[in-house]
Amino acid sequence: MDNIILIGMPGVGKSTAGVVLAKVLGYKFIDADLIIQQEEGRLLKDIIAKEGREGFLKIENRVNASIEAEQAVIATGGSVVYGAEAMAHLRSIGTVVYLKLSYETLEKRLHNIRGRGVVLKEGQTLRDLYLERAPLYEKYADITVDEGNRDVEGTIACILAACEVRHKKSERA
Repeated sequence: MDNIILIGMPGVGKSTAGVVLAKVLGYKFIDADLIIQQEEGRLLKDIIAKEGREGFLKIENRVNASIEAEQAVIATGGSVVYGAEAMAHLRSIGTVVYLKLSYETLEKRLHNIRGRGVVLKEGQTLRDLYLERAPLYEKYADITVDEGNRDVEGTIACILAACEVRHKKSERA
């Protein structure tokens, strides 16, 4: 098993689960949003404010398409799925795991979505964003883990089990 790439909506716990998963596996942990902030020298919300939605997505796509890692858990930003080059690259270096959460649960977790540096179109609601992104997460995921009624440990156990099954299948192929 090489890299594990976590995708999903903001607030699903990609960074939280990613850190613990990396510890369990003895892998490095990489937060793609932090790489973007380091390379740009500013916060995500400031990049979005200055560059706009499209400008931010170009930066995010470029940065994610250039991540090189081995034996790492990579937590991506929720909008990574808008970047075809980034997603092709991430799929080529590891297993993409979609952390799925119901809209209702997500809505309870997210209070200040704009303060998190979330890319929204003018007038777009959280529900609109969820409905727009869910099919993209499904499209790019090698594995989907439904986080409904699971704590972090339960989510990690599901990721490990699903990755193990996928790894065994690829060894037989």
